[in-house]
Amino acid sequence: QVQLVESGGGLVEPGGSLRLSCAASGIRFRTSTMGWYRQAPGKQRELVASATSGGNTNYEDSVQGRFTISRDNAKNTVYLQMNNLKPEDTAVYYCNANGRRWLDDYTRDYWGQGTQVTVSS
Repeated sequence: QVQLVESGGGLVEPGGSLRLSCAASGIRFRTSTMGWYRQAPGKQRELVASATSGGNTNYEDSVQGRFTISRDNAKNTVYLQMNNLKPEDTAVYYCNANGRRWLDDYTRDYWGQGTQVTVSS
């Protein structure tokens, strides 16, 4: 089965930095679009950043210039470097892959279990 395992969340002070990692398995990683979503209490899950297989990246407006998504295809891992964190960044962050398993002829979304990021003084 496809597994997306996030790590790197935690408690950080405003202005601090955190690096999230998502290790993927069971999926054709090189041809998958990877993304990071977040969901704060009482709010809808939103796309934070995405990276296509071709290297194109997109960011939610509020994180533009502060967050950087990157991927290491050799390690089947996607990262989210978060700098200058703000209290409003507090949320559960989810790794997402839109791709296919080796034996599938269709693509779909796969999700990690989430990792908590709390920005507080």
